[in-house]
Amino acid sequence: MEPIWKAVERAKAATPQIRTTTSVSIQPEAMPIPSRAEGQHRPTTDLGWGAKTIELDWNHLEAHRIIAHNSTDPRSKPFDMLRTQVLQTMDQRKWQFLAVTSPTANCGKTVTAINLAISIARQAERSALLVDLDLQKAHLASCLGLRSKHGVVSILRGHTGLKDAIIHAEFAAHQVAILPTEAPTLGSAELISSRAMSAMLQEIKREFPSHIVIFDLPPMLSGDDVLALLPQIDCVLLVAAVGTSTLSEVKECNKHLRSAEVVRVVLNKAADTTAQYRY
Repeated sequence: MEPIWKAVERAKAATPQIRTTTSVSIQPEAMPIPSRAEGQHRPTTDLGWGAKTIELDWNHLEAHRIIAHNSTDPRSKPFDMLRTQVLQTMDQRKWQFLAVTSPTANCGKTVTAINLAISIARQAERSALLVDLDLQKAHLASCLGLRSKHGVVSILRGHTGLKDAIIHAEFAAHQVAILPTEAPTLGSAELISSRAMSAMLQEIKREFPSHIVIFDLPPMLSGDDVLALLPQIDCVLLVAAVGTSTLSEVKECNKHLRSAEVVRVVLNKAADTTAQYRY
């Protein structure tokens, strides 16, 4: 595989007619937000095994740049393309665990992880579980408009079980499973590298064998959390951002990921010069 920084440079220079298979350029803010009155929160429903189901609020999602739930929104197409590319590679290798990270903060990794998981969940005979492992700055749940008393930290500290922390988020006729981190916490590196984390990941494999599991990880260069978890992850999706990620930061990530399987590089916040193709 070519160095990651070269993939990012190729994505920056790509013409509207050419996109590399190693990189995907995504700019979700490029189109106006379609309005949607449906999808308001409804009462939590007990699924009989501890999990809860909540219908997502479409207006809240779109306000947080989550748009993959709406297949009629043109902005969802890049995420659908990314979904297909990622799934093809993961299916070929029989991979299940995908980590999403970035060089530094503000690259859009959480938005990318959520949109990718929702896009996967829209496909027939596909299921996705989205796990928030950005323990110090957890905001996956807030992006989705969810609140939970229990989550990853409660599981790792032995206060609750996996099945009691899972939320099933519904949108239209589809559903994506969410394992949130209930609140930001200190000592994230110790929790990430703990035996409790390994046990939780093994339980996820047992309980969700048919799901693609997407982990929203911290930025790579913010600490050692990502490095500690990499041995237990099948593959990595790296999200860089124009105007935020520097070449030196991407090269530094490349050093850390030399022994990892990088399934794709996403170049976020790029100017969208692609011509619109309308049906």
